Amino acid sequence: MSSIEDSLVKLQRYIENESYKGYDPYDTLMSFIPFVRINKWLAIIATQIQKRNPINIRPLLGIKKDYNPKGLGLMLHAYSILQQKQPTKDYSKQIELLIHLLKELSTKGYSGYCWGYNFGWCSPEKYLKPYSPTSVATAFIIKGFYEAYKVNPTEEIKSIILSASDFVLCDLAFTEDESGICYSYSTEKKDICYNASLLAGEILAINYAITKNESIKNKCHQIVIYVVNKQHSDGHWAYSKNKSNGNERTQTDFHQGFVLESISNIVTNCKIIDDNIEKSLNKGCKYYILEQFESNGRSLFRIPKQYPTDIHYQAQGIITLCRLKNNSTELHSFAKSIAEWTIDNMQSKKGFFYYRVYKWFKDKTSYIRWGQAWMFLALAELIEEEK
Repeated sequence: MSSIEDSLVKLQRYIENESYKGYDPYDTLMSFIPFVRINKWLAIIATQIQKRNPINIRPLLGIKKDYNPKGLGLMLHAYSILQQKQPTKDYSKQIELLIHLLKELSTKGYSGYCWGYNFGWCSPEKYLKPYSPTSVATAFIIKGFYEAYKVNPTEEIKSIILSASDFVLCDLAFTEDESGICYSYSTEKKDICYNASLLAGEILAINYAITKNESIKNKCHQIVIYVVNKQHSDGHWAYSKNKSNGNERTQTDFHQGFVLESISNIVTNCKIIDDNIEKSLNKGCKYYILEQFESNGRSLFRIPKQYPTDIHYQAQGIITLCRLKNNSTELHSFAKSIAEWTIDNMQSKKGFFYYRVYKWFKDKTSYIRWGQAWMFLALAELIEEEK
């Protein structure tokens, strides 16, 4: 058994022993302390302090381990990929359980299936209540359902997948210019967030892969072109754009991987042939590898900041390069280097992965969505198919 396979087995055992529940870096507002009612900025500050605190005091704050819908969706994705790659093994019970949980935890009252986080969270721009649906959470869950559909193409799973497109088209606001369309992050605010819009596009692209609806394909193309036109000359993207003044928010990190993966997935599912998109992918991928990672596979934090090394960044690097491997024979090899560094430096003997590695110490907190679910999917992507 390879080190990657052994790591995956240990992580799977840990996740199942935890019954798919856990803490999250952003779950502070689940506390019995009413931070939001006291003051919005207090809620923001408390969340930011807590996610940086290497000592887990959540039990003292009344925060309990819980199901995170997005985390469950990532795990459904991973189990479904493993079932496709390892047909001699049986992951049906895990897949069925996760589908059941996700149906139960979907957010009701919208045009189609959609999901949010199990906790409220606050930023200077908005406050989202627990389970308030977003394009991001919904997309990662639908991607899990799509892989499950490939394993067992039932009408129920198909209906859920197609229903999520109604959420995008009917409930999410969008911005349009001469280049294309940008869908909002959530239903609460009309905004421009590049990776969130692309994830909304992934939901629609999966719809097209099933239905071959040409109007859906055209909309997906417009979503991709909008973001491609916002790429900077060195290959990177900003995180978002302020609708009021047009200023971009510079945050160069794992979201670069989100953007690259989403563009690649949309193009693949919709069979879009566009030289400009291909050039954008190649330029963005080169920037991502050379600037986000050291040659040994360790990720920087927010470029150019060296530390901390964050488990989400490591996992996204693996997933992105696996998804883009057709663009270069070297990408899959480097994805393995990222995985090997992560296993050597961030995996506990208990099977879970640490949250962050700082220059002089490690934050060994286990986060079910941010760390375990993402690494479970990343390692599943790397596992070789049975011949």
